[in-house]
Amino acid sequence: MSLLLLEELTAGRNGVPVVRDLDLEIQAGEIVALLGPNGAGKTTVLETVGGVLPALGGSVRVGGEEVRSVPRAAGLGVSYVREGRGLFTQLTVRENLQLRTHSRRAARDLLPRYPILEALADRRVGLLSGGEQQLLAVACALSVEPRILLIDEMTMGLAPVAVKQLLELVRDAADRGVAVLFVEQHVQEALQLADRACVLRHGELVAQGTSEQLTEQLEALHDSYFDMSMPS
Repeated sequence: MSLLLLEELTAGRNGVPVVRDLDLEIQAGEIVALLGPNGAGKTTVLETVGGVLPALGGSVRVGGEEVRSVPRAAGLGVSYVREGRGLFTQLTVRENLQLRTHSRRAARDLLPRYPILEALADRRVGLLSGGEQQLLAVACALSVEPRILLIDEMTMGLAPVAVKQLLELVRDAADRGVAVLFVEQHVQEALQLADRACVLRHGELVAQGTSEQLTEQLEALHDSYFDMSMPS
């Protein structure tokens, strides 16, 4: 059985559909990228899986159990890194991890897993670079030992060295059995990390396949699905 299963999912805000009849399944340890132009419905999918938005039709199931709210999603093991990162910028790296784990000891034990963050443990988060903040946001999400990790706009605005570190962190989580679903604007970086990718346009699934398959179609993907001059 798939760890995450979306069946004929229709989702949106205020009763207005943005995503229509989406079918998607992800296994434990698998990394899947959601690609597409702005307005395609990528964030809407993540918010519905994370319980932030209710499904307007169809279903979202984690381990066979339906997701209907944020507490329900969290209880089923879904951890969501939203675009704003959700960090407490006036607190230190260590304090942010303590708040997420509800334990000083757990935060202390976690830090050695992330050498970059360990070196910055007592620095206020507001003084970190964008890449360091994103690493911390993902580390906080992973600190609760989730079954599913959702990441919105994973590498947006980050320097190449930060992107490399972040991709390594996500791959390590998948190797430990975490299913990962992430949104990314940089198609090539997404395909380098993901096992599979799905392309949304106007809220509909228009292409999907392994990263190798979609890499071979990269030019066609850009021409057909990522032309930002077209309405979205």
